[in-house]
Order: sequence, then C-alpha cells, then structure tokens
Amino acid sequence: MTQQSPVDSTGIRLGKARTCVADIAAIAAGAQVLLDPPALDGMRQTHERVLLMMERKQAIYGLTTGVGDLYTQTLSSAEMACAQLNMLKSHACGVGKPYTPAEVRAIMATLIKSLLQGASGVSTSLVETMAAMLNAGVVPYAPSGGSVGYLIATAHIGLVIFGEGQAWYGGELLPGREAMRRAGIDVREPGLREGHALLSGTYEITGIGALAVHRTAQLIETADVAGAMSLEGLRGNSRGYDERLQLLRPHPGQVETARRLREMLAGSEILEFNQHHRLQDALSLRCIPQVHGAVRDALEYCRNVLDIEINSVTDNPVFVDEGEHLAALPGGNGHGAPTALALDFLAIAIAHLSTMSQARSDRLTNEHISGLPPFLVAQSGANSGLMIPPYVAAARAGENRALAAPASVHTVSTCASQEDHISMGVTAAQKAMTAIDNALDILSVELLCAAQALEFHRPLRAGNGTGAVYDAIRQRVRVLESDRELHHDLRAVRDLIQSGVLAQAVDRAGS
Repeated sequence: MTQQSPVDSTGIRLGKARTCVADIAAIAAGAQVLLDPPALDGMRQTHERVLLMMERKQAIYGLTTGVGDLYTQTLSSAEMACAQLNMLKSHACGVGKPYTPAEVRAIMATLIKSLLQGASGVSTSLVETMAAMLNAGVVPYAPSGGSVGYLIATAHIGLVIFGEGQAWYGGELLPGREAMRRAGIDVREPGLREGHALLSGTYEITGIGALAVHRTAQLIETADVAGAMSLEGLRGNSRGYDERLQLLRPHPGQVETARRLREMLAGSEILEFNQHHRLQDALSLRCIPQVHGAVRDALEYCRNVLDIEINSVTDNPVFVDEGEHLAALPGGNGHGAPTALALDFLAIAIAHLSTMSQARSDRLTNEHISGLPPFLVAQSGANSGLMIPPYVAAARAGENRALAAPASVHTVSTCASQEDHISMGVTAAQKAMTAIDNALDILSVELLCAAQALEFHRPLRAGNGTGAVYDAIRQRVRVLESDRELHHDLRAVRDLIQSGVLAQAVDRAGS
C-alpha cells in the first residue's frame, strides 16, 4: 500500500510522505497546508551545502549562470543578486483568462511538495511563505495562456511571493505587496535559486492535471448512474451486466462498472416487468461496462502517472549527495512528456464517455426507437418537450471529440533551439479540464431525459440506486408536462452532480 500524506483536522501535511491526487484536490478546494518538520530540516541541510558550493566557485545552471540559451554566461555576484527576480519578471508573460483560485492553489501545492524533497537548494522560508499564502487565502493572479509546459504561471505566482505581480485577497485583486501586507505575510527578497526553482518544474501541468484526474472520477460514477437510468427508461435488460460474462474478459474497470450497474439496478420493477421486451440492447446500453470500464482503466493509469509526478522533483538542476560534497545535476526532469501523454489519454477517454451518453440521450427522445412519447412529453405537437437538450449534448460531445486530438504531438523548437522539444503538457491538462466541463453538461442532459422517461413507467419503481437519484433530481426539477425554459433544469442537474448530491444518494441506497 502506498503511503499518503497525513491528513488531520487542521489540514494536509506535505513533506516526504507520499502525497496523492486527492490531497492536491483538497488543498485546491481550500484545505490548510502543514509542512513536515523533517522535510524542512532536509531543505536546510541542502541549502547550506549549496552555499558552500558557491564559495568554491562551482558553476551551477540558473544560479551562477544564465538560463535557457544563456547557460554559457557566467554571472557576477551583483548579477546573481538580481537575476532571480529578473527571471520571474521576464517569464511572467502569460496571456488570456486567469486560472481559477482552485487551479492556482493546486499549482502552488505541487510546487511546495517538490521543493520539500530537499533537492532544489532553496531555503525553507520560500515554502513557508507559500504555505502561509495558501492558508491565508492569498491567490496570485496567473494567466492560463502561453505555457508550453512550464515557466509561465509559476512566474506570476512567484512574483507575489516577493511583493510583485498581483493577487486576490478578500475578494479584491490587489498589487502583490498589498495583498501580502493585508494577509500579514512578510514579503521577502529572492534568495538562492528562489526565482529559478519556481520556474523549472512541471508544477503547472501537475496541478491542473491532478484536478482533471480528480474530477474525472466523479464523472465516471455519474455516467454509470445516467446509463443505468437510461436502460430502465428504454426498457432494456441487464443480462449484459452479468458477473459471469464480465469475468470472461476481466478488465478491472469493466468488472467494477458492471458491479456498480447491478447494484444500482437491484430491485428495479421496471427491468423485471420488461425483462423479455428486447433480446439484446444497442451498444450504448449493452456495452456500458466495456466503455465506462475502459475509461476507468485509463483514469487509473493517469492517476498513477500524476501520483508519481506529484511526488517527484522536476527542478533543473537538482542537488544530490556525493558524500563530502553535493553534485549539481543538470537534466530534463522538467520535461512534461509523462504527464502530457497521460492527460491526452484522459481527454480521449472523456470523449468516449461523452459520445456514449449523447447516444443514449438521443435514443431516449426518439419515439421510433424508445416506444415512449415523442421527446418525452405526453402532450406533444404544441410542446417540443425534450427535443433540444440532446442537441446540446451533441454539440458538447462534438467539441470533446475535437479536444481528444492530442496536444503533446505539437512540439516545436523554442529558446534559440536550446529547448527544441517541448511537451505542450499545459495544453493537454487544460483540454482535459474543458472536456470534463463539457461532459458534465452532456450527462446533465442524459439524466434529465432519463428521469423524464421513468415517468412513463409508473407505478413501476426504479432500482435502488437509480430510484434514489430520480428522487434527488425531482427535489430540484419537476416533471415536464409542458414546455418551459430548460436551461434552468440543466443547470440544476449539473449542480446536483457537482455538489455530490447524486453520488451521496447512490451511496445511501447501497448501504
């Protein structure tokens, strides 16, 4: 069993114990951060030994030299004093809309975690300042556009640490120094490597990617519920979910999905009454275990990659113990290929989840297939019913198919050809996050349609889990008897998904 970072009533402890995706998501959502004392001690020891390296006049990339293609230029003592802040200023050239507070906090959490490994040479006060910012609610303003994998968002974040840039505090966007003053956090002068260390790693990809992985887990569970309700609404059969069938092709995600479907549909009078209605269902119903299961397996792969990355040191250079001295190893751990490829894979998986849900919504509203009233409204003709929500699902699913095109293959040469193969991992992470938002809308459409379809099977009851979800939806969305503005209904269902209400309803029904 992997060791995870300790969690207590006061927050999440970051140090050398293993930190997982859920920990980063919790910090992003507002959890307090605690710094592990042994990890801070390790940072102090490395920092002191790097100072000795400088006294011996050793060349250290990004500290005694310039960065990128300027690595051949040696800096004087005076230049070293200003170079760290200058790096942040020059690299803070992000464009476009800013990251959300949750996204900035996730990036900062991954930064702190990496620096606490004691291989970057920075002082403990750097991570202590960042932890204080997280705990006080100081959120640096960081544009989300312009990164090929690193360098940009963390430059904007780093500026605030040293009294530059801008930050949100108390609902206001303030100059960085003022935000820190109001929060009671001392502004510091950049110390040894404290500009360069903030720039060199994969923190932006990892922070956003961790949130994408965390959110996708909720997405899959919601898709299972929606698919199960659609099966009932369409008078399908659950024979395709039989455990014996799944064990003949025992992919873990497939087996788990089928188990969940059987559990949610247990006690369904609708399925019992219609068990001989159709010998075999369409693939969007029959193959939910196979498709949702494949998405589950893809997610597990992505989670493993992100967990490794969260617990890694992606700085350049890194300082390793060689006995009497430290060695400064220049390398390529800051290349985002591992996470970029995983997050491209995640976007593909989400596209499959999206298109299958959209297909079910279309079936539910198609009287020629469903055997239900046209567009799920009893008085059709003057009423269009749920004709148009599946269009919304089709549009979002189409966008998700476009987002499934990989970002990581679009590498180019940058920095005077010194960085001539970049990961585009930030784009991959952002695509996955956009795909998740779209998929939430797609599943909201399916759940709205499926709940309406169940109305036409009364007085037969739905399954234990599907019935609980139906009840939760009906507490916010009334039965559609005549046309109304449906965007309110879609928003309400989406809120039920995101708030966890539907997942809680399923859990309670299964307990």
